[in-house]
Amino acid sequence: MNALLMLALAGAASAAGAAEINRPAGGWTHSGLVETDQRVEYAYPNNLIDRGGQRGRTIIEGRLKSVDKAARRPPTLVVNGNAMPLQHDEQGRFARPYAFGPGSNGIELRGADGRTLQRVQFYDANRTKTRAQVRIILAWDDPQAELDLHVLTPDGGHAFWASPVLANGGGLDVDSVDGAGPEMFSIAAPLAGTYRIYVNYWGNFGASGYHFDESTRQQPVITARVTLVFDENTGAERRETFTIPMRKIGDLQLVRSFLRS
Repeated sequence: MNALLMLALAGAASAAGAAEINRPAGGWTHSGLVETDQRVEYAYPNNLIDRGGQRGRTIIEGRLKSVDKAARRPPTLVVNGNAMPLQHDEQGRFARPYAFGPGSNGIELRGADGRTLQRVQFYDANRTKTRAQVRIILAWDDPQAELDLHVLTPDGGHAFWASPVLANGGGLDVDSVDGAGPEMFSIAAPLAGTYRIYVNYWGNFGASGYHFDESTRQQPVITARVTLVFDENTGAERRETFTIPMRKIGDLQLVRSFLRS
């Protein structure tokens, strides 16, 4: 065994067990078949607000067993290939919402150094779920900032925090309200026409709630990441990712316009 291979194996071994994903569990799931008292979960450190479009969300919950407080960037949560900054508390605990589609789903935790810490693969066999033909995911790197996703649809619909569910069937599956993201829009049967995606730096979030004090954010320039996924979990799946700098409260950025035929 050569030295490079031995080093690679040693690195993989040291990373193994450095984090845990408590839920969702790997294997097969049959969500929707069993009613429990745990349908409404929490996102650390504040409860999510269920505005009516988030009933299908799932909480990704776990713990990083070691926290590098000197790291310049946070760990990364990768869900179905979509990378998002992972915010956590001082003990390494995290809980982030996500709206999974039917079929195979994967979760990966990466440390601040980019190493894989943990992976979970599971298959959602709930046949009542509809597959998203268009999914839009917003995440950002500052837990003190509150960013909002806005999606304008061809029929004049405007999905955002105050109007999460549209008459055309699209809407926000996940609207994180504690400053850590993500926010997610999906639609199963998109209308033909032009869609426009915006990101708004609405304000900041702290222990006392929402406010507009610029000095409390942790990043001088907030990096927003928007991922578009078309025809998710099919052989025709494709994705586009955009990085958008948000410099001050009130910023409204047009991320992308696309035509759906």
